[in-house]
Amino acid sequence: MFQARRYQHCPTCGGQIEYRVPADDNRERATCTACGAIHYENPLNVVGTLPVWGDQVLLCKRAIEPRLGKWTLPAGFMELGETLAEGAARETVEEAGAQIELQNLYCVMNVVRVGQVHTFYRAKLLSPAFDPGPETLEAQLFLEHEVPWDEIAFHTIREALQRFFEDRRSGNGYPLHTADID
Repeated sequence: MFQARRYQHCPTCGGQIEYRVPADDNRERATCTACGAIHYENPLNVVGTLPVWGDQVLLCKRAIEPRLGKWTLPAGFMELGETLAEGAARETVEEAGAQIELQNLYCVMNVVRVGQVHTFYRAKLLSPAFDPGPETLEAQLFLEHEVPWDEIAFHTIREALQRFFEDRRSGNGYPLHTADID
């Protein structure tokens, strides 16, 4: 079961935090004993793309922890002031230096144990040229049989890739996939 980030001090006034159920709520919330502010802890959104060039998918080798040196799709945390699509496109440029045409929303995966929701769009690469940013050691295109499956950074990435290749083989299009990941 997921344990919320545990506040100790109020971000508003610095007072002591207690976890208690407010009168108008049904869950324990981080509540300041000094100013009474309630601090809600909500899941983080990870947004990214599954970029394709012909029969190849683009993967990025991570230059940062967690999973330094492992392969991932271009993705990262959504920023305030952007839509899911804008965040996914931004992360693709930042991590791979890839120019894309965003396609349909493809995967939404709940990763409850870490308090995250991972969302991926399919994307058409406009060029096979990449200019990876500082969070990426290298960006590379892979045919399905070339994907370094034992070196995939996260379960959600493996899940998205497996579903993509299954959908492509079926010839029935690319429906929206949802999953709960342990």
